[in-house]
Amino acid sequence: MKFQFKAILQNDGWLENALVETDPNGRIVSVGADAQGKADELIDGFALPGFQNAHSHAFQYAMAGLAENHRPGNFRDDFWSWREAMYSLALSIDPEQLEATAAMLYAEMLRHGYTNVAEFHYLHHDRDGTLYSDRAEMSSRLIAAARRTGIGITLIPIFYQKGGFGTGPEPKQKRFISATPEEYQRLFEAAADACRSYENANIGMGIHSLRGVEPELIKEVVDSLPADLPFHIHISEQLKEIEDCLSHLGKKPVQWMLDNAELSDRFHFVHATHVDDYEVKGLAESGVNVVLCPTTEGNLGDGIFPLGKFQDRGGSWSIGTDSHVSLNPFEELRLLDYGQRLVSHRRNIFADRAEGNSGINAIRRATLTGRRAMNDQSQGFFEVGRPFNASVISAGHPLLQTASPENRLNTIIYSSDETWQTGTIAFGIWRSKNGRHQLQERITGDFLEAVKELGNR
Repeated sequence: MKFQFKAILQNDGWLENALVETDPNGRIVSVGADAQGKADELIDGFALPGFQNAHSHAFQYAMAGLAENHRPGNFRDDFWSWREAMYSLALSIDPEQLEATAAMLYAEMLRHGYTNVAEFHYLHHDRDGTLYSDRAEMSSRLIAAARRTGIGITLIPIFYQKGGFGTGPEPKQKRFISATPEEYQRLFEAAADACRSYENANIGMGIHSLRGVEPELIKEVVDSLPADLPFHIHISEQLKEIEDCLSHLGKKPVQWMLDNAELSDRFHFVHATHVDDYEVKGLAESGVNVVLCPTTEGNLGDGIFPLGKFQDRGGSWSIGTDSHVSLNPFEELRLLDYGQRLVSHRRNIFADRAEGNSGINAIRRATLTGRRAMNDQSQGFFEVGRPFNASVISAGHPLLQTASPENRLNTIIYSSDETWQTGTIAFGIWRSKNGRHQLQERITGDFLEAVKELGNR
């Protein structure tokens, strides 16, 4: 198949009038310019590399928008009160409902330009906390949803053992819990087997948080599993978490990890919202990647990660949608940038000393570090031999019609809305086009039935 675009974005800028040829498996055979008359499909649009969603809890999509009714008076509504609504959903959703919810979510991710997702998965067991006959029952449902929609998935089965520092698990967490590293190992192996059912699925590993396991087990778990896998963990998201960690371990969470784990660029620290200068320096120097979820962090009132200081030290970051209150990658990038501008009083946080273009720097970091979160080490936006994954932006908007190549990407990132999105190509196939997934009606119908059964909306 030969796709011709007005331009495609490469690492060093735009390739005008570009032709991308793919093989029957959706992998890129060639990329070239000035190819009039050679295309099977002529697209009046601009191709960006498919966005990488580096942090997702699929089941939480079923509660998007449901935690915004607040008690009147002096009631303090924060992450911990939101978590109660999340637990209620987690205790009720069954495997079929999870698959329907995940399929709806992944279809919407594709509609917004994401082509790959890292699923931080801890909803493992039956409603009463017992094992399913197939340990990978819930993992398999997520993989089935990804296969159905056509998104690439990196499944991150999560080790979740405790309810907090020095406390056992709560009854509301019973579907999440693996009591020992050995139990988690068996869960991980079942999930890895399930990934083999879909060619665009692979496996990672993770621990829910420092408060979610016995800290001394972290090294044991990391060392017991393949050394080439990405490792994901929630960390330093909430002030209470830091206070409890200081009280129990004598150190803040990131500091404890820096002092007790052999960190490298295989580690992905999700949120890391509340970190001091020592921790920022340690994260950057160790190569740890930070996964930022600006719309969820804003929705929960988490705080703002010190991105400017982290980038100044060479730190790498990606984006995720976490609880899925928003699924627009440009909104994530804008909120991330604007939050930094508001607290720093600077406008060039995304820019660096070598390249002053905010947009290209943001896309490079979100794309390449996001791929690393999926265990994809490729460095080129569109490389021969790699899957053709693209978020396609219509060239028809007047702002883009009049924008020079130098200003084109920043116009897209800072000024676009969903109507600019022509569609998304994942693994060489149009998965979503003109605002609709290719299986929109059936996926939507299944989701509506699942939500009706859940009765939570």
